[in-house]
Amino acid sequence: MPVSTYSARKDETVRDEYDDSIAGRKLAPESLMMSYGYRPEWSEGAIKSPIFQTSTFVFESAAEGKRFFELAEGSADAEPGEKLGLIYSRLNNPDLEILENRLTLWDGAERGLVFASGMAAITTAILAFVRPGDVLLHTAPLYGGTDHFVHDVLPEFGVRSVEWEPTMSERDVDAVLDVALDGRRLAAVLMETPANPTNDLFSIAMARRIADRHSEPEQHVPVAVDNTFLGPLWQHPLDHGADLVIYSATKYIGGHSDLIGGAVLGSRDLMGKVAGMRTVLGSMATPMNSWLMMRSLETLDLRMRRETETAGRVAEFLAAHPKVAEVSYLGLLGEGDPGYEIYREQAEGPGAMISFWIDGDEDEAFRFIDSLSLIHLAVSLGSTETLVEHPATMTHTGVDPDEKKKLRVNGALVRLSIGVENSDDLIHDISNALDAM
Repeated sequence: MPVSTYSARKDETVRDEYDDSIAGRKLAPESLMMSYGYRPEWSEGAIKSPIFQTSTFVFESAAEGKRFFELAEGSADAEPGEKLGLIYSRLNNPDLEILENRLTLWDGAERGLVFASGMAAITTAILAFVRPGDVLLHTAPLYGGTDHFVHDVLPEFGVRSVEWEPTMSERDVDAVLDVALDGRRLAAVLMETPANPTNDLFSIAMARRIADRHSEPEQHVPVAVDNTFLGPLWQHPLDHGADLVIYSATKYIGGHSDLIGGAVLGSRDLMGKVAGMRTVLGSMATPMNSWLMMRSLETLDLRMRRETETAGRVAEFLAAHPKVAEVSYLGLLGEGDPGYEIYREQAEGPGAMISFWIDGDEDEAFRFIDSLSLIHLAVSLGSTETLVEHPATMTHTGVDPDEKKKLRVNGALVRLSIGVENSDDLIHDISNALDAM
C-alpha cells in the first residue's frame, strides 16, 4: 500500500487510510472513492479533504528539510516504508497525492500522476522517454493537439514518428517501422484506442509484441495508451500489455466541464521517470483542480454508466436514420466488423462517444449542428451535458489535409459526446436537427 506524505508525521502505526477491504472482501473502486487515502480526524472531522491552497510547507527541523530534499533530488535512497515529505506544491501537495492514489485503483496501477491538462500529461510522458534521433510509433488518427505535438513539435527535437493506421496488419506496421528506424532507436509506442474522433480500435497486445521486439534488457520500449474515450471504467490498458495509461482528466474524470486536468498511471519504475520530468516542467495540477477531480471521482461510475446506456440508444437511432451514412459506435460492432475482435479482447463497455457521417458533406453537417437545441456545440467530451462538434474544422483543423482525407476525418463527420440528459429528449433533438438538413 502507498504511504501518504500527508500522514508522514502521524503515528507510524496508523495506516488504515489505505484499507481497501472489509473482513477479507476487497472493495470496488467506486466504493473507495469517498475515503481512500484520507481520514476525517486529520482535518477537524471534515468528511472531505480540505483544499490545501498553499505553495510551500513548513519543516519541523533542518534535518527533516535536508532529508526531504535528499529524497526529492534522488541523492539518497528511501528507507523501507519511507516516502517523500511535503516540500512545495510543484513537487507534492496533499490534494494532489490523495487524488493520485485514488486514480490508481481504477486501472490497478502502482503509481499515478496528475497534470495541469491532458496535453501536459501526454507531452510530459513522451518527453520522459524520447531523445534526439529516436523514433516514436503512434496510432492514427490522433487528437488534434497530440497530432500537432507529434508531427510539428517533436521533429524540432530530432524525433521522427511512424504512423500505425487502422487498416494495417502487424506485418505492415513492422515493415514501415523497419524502414523508419534504419539504425535508430524505437523510443515508445503511443496509442489512442478508441481513436479520436473516429472510434477506430487498435490492439494493445499487438503494440506490446512490437515494442518487445525492439526492447533490450537495458532499454524497455514503453507502450502508452491514451484511454480518454473509454475512461477508467470501460478499458484497463495495463491488463493488456500497456505500460502507461494516459487521460485527459478534463473529460470523464472531471466530468462537469469546470476543470482542466490530465493523468498518467503505470508501474512505479516508469512513473519515476515521468515524475522527474513533471517536476522539471512544472506541469502538475493545482490543489483546487485536484480537489475538484476528487469530487468528480465519487460519481464517475454513475455518470459513465448512465451516459453509456443513453449512447447506445442514440447510436441505434442514428444507424437507422436515412440521412446518416454511417455510425461508428463500439456498441454497434458485430462479428465480422473491423475492430470487433479487438473490442471483445480489451474493452469492457462501449462508452459514450459516437461518431457518424452525415449523408452529405460539410454544408449538411453544419445545418444539422446548427439546428440542435438541447445539445451544445462545443469541443471537449465526457461531461454531464451532451456535446457536438465538427472534427475536421474544429479539434482536428490543424491536421494535414491529406491525413484527414486518408483517415476519413472529413466534412461529413460529426462527433457526439453523450451526457446524462433524458435519452428520449436527446433523440428528439437529433431527429429534429436531421429533419432540418
